Amino acid sequence: MQAELTAIIEPAPEGGWWAICSDVPGANGQGETVEEAKDSLCAAVELIFEDRREDMLRGLPSTAIQETF
Repeated sequence: MQAELTAIIEPAPEGGWWAICSDVPGANGQGETVEEAKDSLCAAVELIFEDRREDMLRGLPSTAIQETF
């Protein structure tokens, strides 16, 4: 299974490109090229998901079972 997210990429007024992902509030990226903007956005999404996962895991009791599926 693979999740798909939509990137919205626009030219930045000061030059380069600006990218956002409306599926992940707060996720944005920028770069001199479209590819750099997408890479920057992907890195931002990964950081946000990692932070949210760590927050959720902090509240779990030691008896909780964690499984990857």
